[in-house]
Formats: sequence, structure tokens, C-alpha cells
Amino acid sequence: MASDIEIDALRRALEIARARGNALPNPTVGCVLLSPEGREIASGATVRHGVHAEIEALRAAGGAAHGATAVVTLEPCNHTGRTGPCSQALVEAGVRRVVFAQSDPHETAAGGAAALAAAGLDVEGGVLVDETADLNAAWSFAVTENRPFVTWKYAATLDGRSAAPDGTSQWITGPEARRDVHRLRAEVDAVMVGTGTVLADDPRLTIRDADDQPLAPDRQPLRVVVGQTDIPATARVRDSSAETLVVASRDPHAVLATLADREIRHVWLEGGPRLAGAFWDAGLVDRVIAYLAPTLLGAGHSALASAATTLTDGRRLDITDLRTLGPDLRIMATPTAREELV
Repeated sequence: MASDIEIDALRRALEIARARGNALPNPTVGCVLLSPEGREIASGATVRHGVHAEIEALRAAGGAAHGATAVVTLEPCNHTGRTGPCSQALVEAGVRRVVFAQSDPHETAAGGAAALAAAGLDVEGGVLVDETADLNAAWSFAVTENRPFVTWKYAATLDGRSAAPDGTSQWITGPEARRDVHRLRAEVDAVMVGTGTVLADDPRLTIRDADDQPLAPDRQPLRVVVGQTDIPATARVRDSSAETLVVASRDPHAVLATLADREIRHVWLEGGPRLAGAFWDAGLVDRVIAYLAPTLLGAGHSALASAATTLTDGRRLDITDLRTLGPDLRIMATPTAREELV
């Protein structure tokens, strides 16, 4: 059974992972190496498109890793990708014990615990698994369901209008809500809109920091434009601030299949009501984030164009978080499982 020192180290590894942030398409992982006496030797976190947490910690520890205990938020991988297997690296470094929280759900990468045990290491998994479950919820969904996790974000008035009758929509919500959008965008690896939104609003679809400065291109999510209408070369999504992919399809399943082939794990859907409605009606929205402004229009464009025709066609949501941001309200919710509605 994991000791109190190991449990504290696992919480520390979780903090390190969260501080490093988005590592997609890799999972977000933190690792702490403990000496035989229980002292922290080194730590590491998985880098986006780069080194895994265990490798970073082993490099920092050097020879001190021999005889150490590795405490990791996710089961060490057992496959060769951009780096070699972390399980093998831990064995070669002379680590004697490995404690981890979540088992690796990735079919290709799983098996690290068994490989470590076969090499003679003492291995314990499932420690603080509930505390670490949210760290890679979207990534875990993507690798088990073979499609990206989809978060639909929209901003609307209290009566559900995303734009006035004349089409004006900037800005429905205030600066606090807009800053929150950029913070949450940084947790995904693709931002998606339809061609209609590009033509109407000419958005950048990039992340900006707290000082409203754009992040470097290598830290920007993939910009995805869906639809069969041509977009001009002068559109801001065509600039060099981030990579852009145009998917000439109106089929949500085909769009997600294309993104899955590119190892996209988490899509932030910001499209207009028709694109949102297509994904909603297809059952391909996994989380909803609604920013509601204390404004009433009484007319205008709805936030969602769905095929529902009667009240029983509506699908309920379970609210998971509710808070105010300046004058606005943010609601996070997940669609209720369809079988629960029967």
C-alpha cells in the first residue's frame, strides 16, 4: 500500500502536471522521483509534442534515480512513439518501485505496469485515481472512443440569442468571460468553426494571454474550418499565427474522423448555430460551456439550430459548474445519457 510520503508525492506530481498544462496529443502527466529515504530527487511533466514526464524527471535526477521510487499520475507507457517506452527507461535507470494513479487506457501504450513488474520492480497502481480522473478526461475519452472529445462553447443573451436580428454579435459578453474563453481554449488542441462564421466574423481563432497578447504559433491549437464554401486567402484564419485545416464536409462524423487521423484529442466547437446543431443532433457534443449575458433581445439568431420539433425531442444536460464572470454567467454541463431519458 502506498505510503503517506508517496501519496503526498503523487499530489505534488498532479500539481506539476496541471501547472505545465496542455500536452495534447499526449496526456498531461506529472512525475516525482523519491529517494529511498523519501526525499524528492527530481520531477518532470510531459511536454506538448515532446518529452514524457518520467523521462524529464530521470534526466534531472541522473544517477540519483538508481533505487528511487517513481510516483506518476499515469501508468508509464510501454510503446515507442516520439520517445521510447517510459517503462523501459525506468528499468534502465535502476528505479526500484513505481506508484501511479490512472491506468493507461491507450490500447497501444498500455502495459507499462506489467512490463515493470516483469522486470522485477515493485508496482502499485490506482492510487488517488479519483483525484486525478479529471486531469486527462478528454484525452482518455478520445483514445478509447477513437474520436476527439467535443466541447461546444457559445455566448448568448439570457433569452438564447447569439446575435441580434441584424447579425451583430460582438460583444455579447464582457471582458472577464472573453478572458475565460482564452484560458479554456488553451486546454484543447483544435478550435472549430464553419465557413459561415469565417465569412461573417473573420475570427482569428487563436489564444491570447491575460495581457491580450497572442501565444506563439507552436502553442496555438489547430484552427479547423468546416464546410464546402470557399474562404478568401485574406481571411484571418489563413494567417501564420497558427495552422489551419479546412475540412470540406458537412458530415460531423467525417469531420471528427479526419481530426482523429491527425491525433486531435479535444475539439473546441465555436461554430454558428447550424454547425453546432449538426454536431448536437448527431450526438457528438460531449460538453457544453455557455456564457450568458444579462441581456434580452427578444428576437435574433438562436445559439443552436437543431432538428428538434417537440419538447420531448429536447435533450437535458447535467450542470457540472456554475459561476459568474464579471456581469456574465458561465454554465458548464454535460448531455444526459440518452438511455437515462427513456
